[in-house]
Amino acid sequence: MMFLGMIGPWQIALIVVIVLLLFGGKKIPELMRGLGSGIKEFKDASKEDEKLEDNNS
Repeated sequence: MMFLGMIGPWQIALIVVIVLLLFGGKKIPELMRGLGSGIKEFKDASKEDEKLEDNNS
């Protein structure tokens, strides 16, 4: 837990390099697109859930 406060630019650069090595430069845009669409679907589903709760009250 203490390590979270000590994240600096070198640690971020190291993480980026590891991700590039694991997935390659061509896969990263696809992964980001998938992540973005997943977040969008989650937000839409939570909004629908709020509307259902408002209508039932």
